[in-house]
Amino acid sequence: MTDQLHDTAVRGFASDNYSGVHPEVLAAIAAANGGHQVAYGEDVYTERLQEVFARHFGDGVEVFPVFNGTGANVTGLQSMLPRWGAVISASTAHINSDEGGAPERVGGIKLLTVPTPDGKLTPELIDREAWGWGDEHRAQPLVVSITQTTELGTAYSVDEIRAIADHVHERGMKLHLDGARLSNAAASLGLPLRAFTRDAGVDLLSFGGTKNGALGAEAIVVLNPEASEGLKYLRKLNMQLASKMRFVSAQLIALLEGDLWLQSASHANAMARRLRDALDAGIAAGDLPGLGFSQATQSNGVFAVLPDGVADRLREGGFRFYDWDAAKGEVRWMCSFDTSEDDIDAFVAGIREELHRAA
Repeated sequence: MTDQLHDTAVRGFASDNYSGVHPEVLAAIAAANGGHQVAYGEDVYTERLQEVFARHFGDGVEVFPVFNGTGANVTGLQSMLPRWGAVISASTAHINSDEGGAPERVGGIKLLTVPTPDGKLTPELIDREAWGWGDEHRAQPLVVSITQTTELGTAYSVDEIRAIADHVHERGMKLHLDGARLSNAAASLGLPLRAFTRDAGVDLLSFGGTKNGALGAEAIVVLNPEASEGLKYLRKLNMQLASKMRFVSAQLIALLEGDLWLQSASHANAMARRLRDALDAGIAAGDLPGLGFSQATQSNGVFAVLPDGVADRLREGGFRFYDWDAAKGEVRWMCSFDTSEDDIDAFVAGIREELHRAA
């Protein structure tokens, strides 16, 4: 038996990827073990997964389990584009800022990015790059990619996504959605997954499981078959085809067959709300000098602005989190399915102590 190499009491707010695997997901992996199943997705678990996703997104959807979010995004976008196609996205989008150039270097995709104040695109912002069709000197803007929830923790409403979808489709483009935190968006909006994806006009999405308690399980979900082709081949080409796919599919089944996905996302959102509310109350009482916020808290992330030196001292004190824009003192605090109220309360106390020290 392998020795445990880390202190399980250590908690943090750096990323919802830092948390472990939900016990029910681990149990599902163990339950899928034993005996033999056909490899490369021809197993009973992947077959069941198609049925589970159909219950959430409607009949006719097609699901392609993959290993990670970058693989889902790049492979899904490739299936939506010819070689000369380009993707419009927010400049903060994961495909632009956090995937190591994979869309460009692996996918061969030109990204046309637009600055946004809150991580969200609008029809007007899209039109800054939605031009030049027929011009052989310009990569053709044929797909728009949005993220739900965004990299800045904000959530699109149904009406906002539908307005984007209508705008995109009227111009002959397709709509991709990066749903690494799609479950958090559903919990935030209080809506079923289909309401703000397929019913709102999204053509294809990446569904995230890893940030919501899975070991390593994401999926490409084709909502509009006419918007995608070749995924059977592209998934293998991009090294995202699991030989023992039953173990990837079993994780997503564990999340989505019942309401574990929603319970976990709702809890993470609630912990972020507890953190934001406690800090807002402290600011109102004049007890947290110098603290501000840069974004609305609409999911499981809190974006704050701290006085010089405070973030580093908090980290020295054992609290793990990342700078978002160090020049502005902006930080990101993420909550997970296993973040506890005690974690939040201890962090608030630590923030208060360091702010008073700085003042």
